[in-house]
Amino acid sequence: MSAGADDRSVAASLHRSLVAQAPRVARLRAVCGFDGFVDEMITVVGERQGQGAYRAMGSMNDLGRMLSAAAGRNTLREIVVRSQDAGGCAVNLGDGLASLGVGIDFWGTIGTPMHPAFAPFAATCRSANALGTVYGRTLAFEFGDGKAMFSAVEQLGELDPQRLAVACADGRFAADCAAASVIAFTNWSLYPHMTACWRYLRETVLSQLTHLPWLFIDLVDPSGRSAADALAMLESLREFQVATRPVLGLNLTELGVVSTLLELPAPPAHGEALAAHAERVRARLGLTQVVVHHARATAVADGVSPVHVASAPLCQHPRKTTGAGDRFNAGYCLGLMLGLPAAERLALGSASGGFFVREARSARFDEVTAFTHAWAQGQLALAVRAEQ
Repeated sequence: MSAGADDRSVAASLHRSLVAQAPRVARLRAVCGFDGFVDEMITVVGERQGQGAYRAMGSMNDLGRMLSAAAGRNTLREIVVRSQDAGGCAVNLGDGLASLGVGIDFWGTIGTPMHPAFAPFAATCRSANALGTVYGRTLAFEFGDGKAMFSAVEQLGELDPQRLAVACADGRFAADCAAASVIAFTNWSLYPHMTACWRYLRETVLSQLTHLPWLFIDLVDPSGRSAADALAMLESLREFQVATRPVLGLNLTELGVVSTLLELPAPPAHGEALAAHAERVRARLGLTQVVVHHARATAVADGVSPVHVASAPLCQHPRKTTGAGDRFNAGYCLGLMLGLPAAERLALGSASGGFFVREARSARFDEVTAFTHAWAQGQLALAVRAEQ
């Protein structure tokens, strides 16, 4: 059986927990790695109305129709690059946790020298350590109904076990892991040697840990990798159980890909059925937890009693959606570090992501606390503004 809970009741319980746990947060530490990307946030122009004035193309369907109509010939469409942002799941997760008050040691592909886009994030970390000389690049086309991301990643093959061996030689990475309550490994899909990198770290660093930290794993959509590579990676996850408590975080799309690889049926989107499906995936992979999130529902399976909670109410006019899932993960990881019950961990992830889409930035601890109170009171539209 899975346990479901009224989202506003859970938000109220979470609010009380956050108020009580606030003094602990500044003592918490996490390690985040390994992907760093420069994200170019792009709007496709539907109609140029004058200098500095345009109407954005409203939907991905509009773009699809335009491209289909141009098949067999050429077409041109103006874009507006709104910003160059520090991105990558590890960067976004680290940013979310750092804003919440957790001390972050970041290890990842931020470039040597570091690309200027990463400087504001690096300033929030206890330490920001480059792995190699390169970084990833993503063109993120945002529409009202979703986003299409195109990443340049061939250069990321530079990150391999030999590169990690050089980075780990002075013992700082091992020391950071020994002090961390959560260690996050993100973005297997776009790094060709990541399974080998995980094996190297498991054998040389994680196997030496004695405090059994949480290991949060975010694959990023693995559909672009071969089934053989993805299955080998999934089979390797259970080996993390030796010295850590591995948690696999998935959005609904990623859950569907993993389900197909494991020859499970397509996942349901809501409620008890979603939680039960997460438990089937967890049991098959031999992990401590599997947590699933999407815009309307969240679920976690831990081998005891799967739990599902509705997501925070949708934002009608989101200011930013790219990176919202990573902020969910940040809230969930903080819940792990604070030892919150499963339903409250899900709600904290949802609140962290919900704040982000409304404000286009990560929440501070006091802000996410206020957000949960407004959620519990049915006043989410006022949640953030009262703190400004």
